[in-house]
Amino acid sequence: MTELLSDHTTFRVGGPVGRWVEGNSAAEIVEAVKQVDAAGDDLLVLSGGSNILASDEGFAGTVVHVASKGIEISESFCDIDLAACGGVLVTVEAGERWDDLVAFAVENELVGIEALSGIPGAVGSTPIQNVGAYGQEISQTLWSVRTWDRKTGWYQTFANSDCKFGYRWSRFKAEPGRYVVLQVMFQFLQGDLSERLRYGELARRLGVEAGQRAPMTDVRETVLGLRRSKGMVLNPDDHDTWSAGSFFTNPLLTPEDADRLPEGAPRFAQPDGRVKSSAAWLIEHAGFGKGYGTPPATLSTKHTLALTNRGGAKASDLVALARTVRDGVRDAFGVTLVPEPVLLGVSLD
Repeated sequence: MTELLSDHTTFRVGGPVGRWVEGNSAAEIVEAVKQVDAAGDDLLVLSGGSNILASDEGFAGTVVHVASKGIEISESFCDIDLAACGGVLVTVEAGERWDDLVAFAVENELVGIEALSGIPGAVGSTPIQNVGAYGQEISQTLWSVRTWDRKTGWYQTFANSDCKFGYRWSRFKAEPGRYVVLQVMFQFLQGDLSERLRYGELARRLGVEAGQRAPMTDVRETVLGLRRSKGMVLNPDDHDTWSAGSFFTNPLLTPEDADRLPEGAPRFAQPDGRVKSSAAWLIEHAGFGKGYGTPPATLSTKHTLALTNRGGAKASDLVALARTVRDGVRDAFGVTLVPEPVLLGVSLD
């Protein structure tokens, strides 16, 4: 039976694959990758499928599906005095569902990823994008990443400082396809209160000031509610969730380019001297409101940053919509938005 990428991606688009291999453990994943590379075949390593827009023609090579599972509390930094606890290390297999890890962390009072609730996809994909939301990023709790280096043919483990994390960036994204993520290790503090809340909207919903903490269970439920209101929690009955989440990253601008934006455009100073603006604000103010477009591909009716499949959309429909939005923002503000998902066999150029 031929596998279709549309059955394995949250956009629900994508054509047939040449060969499909399940990797149910790190060893199986590595062995499958080694065989594909030795044969000189094209390779796609696919996990949750939540960050990819695949072509209608599909992928003629081999897809290795990362399906490894497991969450293990491997080490504690607590001494006899629990008040001096420095946290615990948790090792997670790459194919574990991300939100299952968040639920596990909250249930076990492991602090640091509660605001990342509801994000689709698998754990192994999160370091690649340095996934973040509501004031938290993977880089804040990640301890190390164990990978298979296809270039050298060796296992390689990267400490946090070696991952070259930035806004939606890492060394893994800088060299696409080279490193196959096998396991991710996190260091969590312990407690029943969240990390300090950095995102104003979330703090207001929780009834606290920015910079304060709140019960982790409340943070998780509030974030899930916020994400559902924006169509960002997967639901097969809600076409607003037939997407890859935020399709464009927030632009990082020079101070001069940021100064040319209209009054009222969001501007957030960054440590490297650049200025981050809001892709959603630019899209809306360029004339693309919620639900913009003609089915089967439109912007979400809940959030302008998401492109959605209203049912029966092809990759070409979504690409056309993405081009229209990108070009409209560039014409209006001189800012070229950059897509966040991996584009497989398609291009906005």
